Amino acid sequence: MRLPLPRPRSLAGQLFAMQAVLIAVLVVGYAVFSYVSDRGQAEDAAGDQATAVALSVADSPSVREAIRSADPSAALQPYALAVVRDTDIDFVTIMNPRGIRWTHPDPDEIGLSFRGHTGPALEGRTFTETYTGTLGPSVRAVTPVRDGDRIVGLVSAGIRVEEISQRAQGQLTALLVVASGALGLGAIGTYVINARLRRHTHGMNATELSHMHDYHQAALHAVREGLLMLDGQYRVALINDGGRDLLGVAPGEDVVGRSVAELGLPTALTGALLACEPRVDEVHLTADRVLVVNTSPVSGGERRGFVVTLRDVTELQSLMGELDSERGFSEALRSQAHEAANRLHTVVSLIELGRAEEAVDFATAELELAQALTDQVVAAVGEPVLAALLLGKTAQANERGVELVVSGDSRLDDGLLPDSLPARDLVTILGNLIDNAVDAAQGGIRPRVTVTALTCEDTELILRVRDTGPGVDPERAEALFRRGFTTKPAGPGGRGLGLALVRQAVGRHGGSLSVTSPEEGGAEFEARIPLRTAEGGRTAREPVAEGVTVSGSGGGA
Repeated sequence: MRLPLPRPRSLAGQLFAMQAVLIAVLVVGYAVFSYVSDRGQAEDAAGDQATAVALSVADSPSVREAIRSADPSAALQPYALAVVRDTDIDFVTIMNPRGIRWTHPDPDEIGLSFRGHTGPALEGRTFTETYTGTLGPSVRAVTPVRDGDRIVGLVSAGIRVEEISQRAQGQLTALLVVASGALGLGAIGTYVINARLRRHTHGMNATELSHMHDYHQAALHAVREGLLMLDGQYRVALINDGGRDLLGVAPGEDVVGRSVAELGLPTALTGALLACEPRVDEVHLTADRVLVVNTSPVSGGERRGFVVTLRDVTELQSLMGELDSERGFSEALRSQAHEAANRLHTVVSLIELGRAEEAVDFATAELELAQALTDQVVAAVGEPVLAALLLGKTAQANERGVELVVSGDSRLDDGLLPDSLPARDLVTILGNLIDNAVDAAQGGIRPRVTVTALTCEDTELILRVRDTGPGVDPERAEALFRRGFTTKPAGPGGRGLGLALVRQAVGRHGGSLSVTSPEEGGAEFEARIPLRTAEGGRTAREPVAEGVTVSGSGGGA
């Protein structure tokens, strides 16, 4: 039977073992170093103490006076013993210049020669040495006793090496106690730190953490949605490939560590990323994209940062715009069908009443009115997409009590628009401008929206929409094109996105968008889009079958 292999120690456990050994080595090394250092310092201190005592004894007038007497030992021996007792040294030896002792802790040694060097002292210098004398190894100081200019004696004061060792051992004991306490505190601190690390790493070892990092990196770059992680200071901590693409960050540009405010994003999007409150499915516009932004704080009991997800809904938003237009066309057709049914009932009733001529006149007038509208639009705008859009918007506006007309200046032949200007963008630009104008004009006196579509020397497309609404405050003109700005109540899907999408679409094609307030009132929006390509040429789309598009719209109108 195969025994299960033991699981590798966790990363926290490995760090704890390594730190415990390291702390033990440091504490033991410091203890040894301190002992050696303290021993040397104790010897130096002993030498300084012995020197101070020797100099004090040599400078004493009573010592010089005793040396002049016939029996110096009688006066100096009690004095030396008193000095030893009061100064915490082991011996004080006073001798004549030849080294014959006058004092000694052992009275039997008085009168014998001093064991040690006296040469430097006889030259007038004070020195210290470690020497083995009658009391064993000692650190001693030797200094001359002067009587005027003459050296009349020598003084040696010393401390035994054994006493110095005992002092160092006492310090070592205290050091070991402190070192043991430091080792214990270090072990406890290391355990606490590594317990916390174990919680953060979920008890995983280094191999498992490495594999998790590899999986994390692979998943991060495999996700097509944009992922952005911000730290507590709103600096970029991580960004995946999708996030770089959606935010327009160059592939080689290093943005990690930079503030969100330095990325050059639109003001509204930057404000959303810098906000403290979470954002849920919030729509924002960049130069060429429509993004849905979600932000969520990183949990953990402190301000660690935010996780931001970005979804590209540019195509979806465009399709939704087209769907709204189609829905509007459908409503217009339903309304027109209802009106046609009423007119048909009127014709039938006239015939039943025997008024056939009046029935013919009524039907002919209605047909001429519908055909005149279709002829007017098609004659001015030959581009089938715009013609169909204008016919549908005319019916919608009529349902809301607003008159929509195509100005006589309009002239846009089929085939003039290049492939780089898709029909979807035309619907976005002109459709939103007309919707905005109808909203503004509705409810006023004789509400009217005038649409102008023409090309300027086949190099620039001009789309102009004018309404009879309350007009635009010049101070708020720029704010009109920001996402979220609206003067209408918010609906289920939100407001304030239409003009922002118009500005985005116009800017995507290198055009310009402006709004003015004519003197006679209302507002006039104008979009100018270049038709020339970067090479200076123009590539026209293949003409669409005009009859199919226009007749369908015309019949519905």
